Amino acid sequence: MSVSKGIIDVKNASYVYRSHSDDAQDVLALDDVSLSVMEGEFLAVLGRNGSGKSTLAKLMNALILPQSGTVIVNSIDTSNEEMLWDIRSCTGMVFQNPDNQIVGTVVEEDVAFGPENLGVPPKEIRVRVDESLEMIGMTEFKKHAPHQLSGGQKQRVAIAGILAMRPKCIVLDEATAMLDPSGRKEVMRILRKLNTEEGITIVHITHHMDEAGKADRVLVIDEGKCVMLGTPREVFSDVKRIKSLGLDVPQVTELMYELNKSGFDFPTDILTVDEAVKRLRDHLGDD
Repeated sequence: MSVSKGIIDVKNASYVYRSHSDDAQDVLALDDVSLSVMEGEFLAVLGRNGSGKSTLAKLMNALILPQSGTVIVNSIDTSNEEMLWDIRSCTGMVFQNPDNQIVGTVVEEDVAFGPENLGVPPKEIRVRVDESLEMIGMTEFKKHAPHQLSGGQKQRVAIAGILAMRPKCIVLDEATAMLDPSGRKEVMRILRKLNTEEGITIVHITHHMDEAGKADRVLVIDEGKCVMLGTPREVFSDVKRIKSLGLDVPQVTELMYELNKSGFDFPTDILTVDEAVKRLRDHLGDD
């Protein structure tokens, strides 16, 4: 994978949710955040509830604007109201509940909704719908009603609707949170394929550490600040700090950490079962 330039640049961005009640306080959701999402990368974003992850996602799609600082998407300042369609065409959003995103009565109608609103000609829309459904493996369901689909299939349709707008980047705000393990695996396979084969930048906000462990980089947000950023090995090897932020680490990393606490000498940056098995075999002298 070739990582070249920032497709999204967040510079000293802050955002406060203002209270409209005398009994409630304003909430500082993001506090002077700076971050570059590199073109072609797969970035996982972690943080406990209320840390500012969803606010960051909305800034990346210009659903909200920073109250200080700037957000630049594909070289366009999100404060430029005349360029909102260009920004949202570049950076598509997929939300936690696909039922809130699906609007068509049949799958192909739903996938066509985005490009129709962009003013894409009908013949081109037909091409985009077919290509998008092919990419996510849902062509055979194009005449189906969305409510007949599984959660994982609905989320794939939501992704197809974004793909039909030909984005350079997809931001997913806990899009696997409501799915069962098979649905999560299904969606993650599609995202990895889009990233590696189509070159689409992925920003994946998640609570699942195993998903984050397969990203190129991991960002951890806490109390509105970016507190950790690096490769999965760099971030998850600091198990104590991750836990202090109210988060977990991948299960196999947790196992190595606990074995170390029991007196064994294993590296704490192991992320896969295969790596753990090799280390255990080496330790036991098993050829």
